[in-house]
Amino acid sequence: MDFTAEQSADVVVEAFSRTEDPRLRSVLTSLTQHLHAFVREVDPTMAEWERVIDFLTRVGHKCDDTRQEFILLSDVFGVTMLVETLESERNSSGSTPSTVLGPFHMVESPPRELGDTVDLVGGGVPCVVEGRVTDTEGIPLPGATVDVWQADDKGFYDVQKPGEMPDLNGRGLFTTDTDGRYWFRTVKPAFYPIPTDGPVGELLEATSRHPNRPGHIHFIGAAEGHHSVTTHAFVAGSEWIDSDAVFAVKSSLLTEFELVDDPEQAARYGVASPFHHARFDLVLAPE
Repeated sequence: MDFTAEQSADVVVEAFSRTEDPRLRSVLTSLTQHLHAFVREVDPTMAEWERVIDFLTRVGHKCDDTRQEFILLSDVFGVTMLVETLESERNSSGSTPSTVLGPFHMVESPPRELGDTVDLVGGGVPCVVEGRVTDTEGIPLPGATVDVWQADDKGFYDVQKPGEMPDLNGRGLFTTDTDGRYWFRTVKPAFYPIPTDGPVGELLEATSRHPNRPGHIHFIGAAEGHHSVTTHAFVAGSEWIDSDAVFAVKSSLLTEFELVDDPEQAARYGVASPFHHARFDLVLAPE
């Protein structure tokens, strides 16, 4: 079969036809058909296509152990959020809504005891976060893990300030108690811009898009025999809550970070008064 503009996808699909893995063959066939249709529709010049290749090459060069520019690219196109949503609809009916993993889950969270602080910097208004992990029937899940990571009260992750901020600041891996409960101390996270010093930042600037994300805490809830959930607790009322740069906000995940001025209650949590308090429960669907 001749390689023509009209038959290009068919020629390439035929080349993949002997792929033994049926899922891989199906994915490659669909990708080829959509990609060739896109190219025919846009009709780029070779110089334009070379700019695409250069952009993707620079995205790859920007990736390292603490920065994943390809995840960031997927995020700003809304693809990460779409994949998360489809998987949640397929596997996790009734569970806490999922959101993006984000580009900063590049460091393994250290195990911490319930009630420990993840704020290794100090100096800000303290915050207590607590909740419970249950199944979709409301039954507590003791021994579940709750992986958390967040920006500080100025909007920075530890990996963005190496040498200035303590390693593993804002990160912790907690295990629920016999009632499925967890709690930890931290600070109320501020909104922040996603990294703009790479190709994705250039894309946002070229398209007049802002890079900001509302304040949030990342969570991964996991328990044996259940689908894990990757999600956020979004600070209700945070700036940019209506225009998250990576499209991850869901109204059901808006969480009140109440300012509590009660010395007696603060003493029970081991924090100074006043302090912020938030409750965020996680629901996991069975496998």
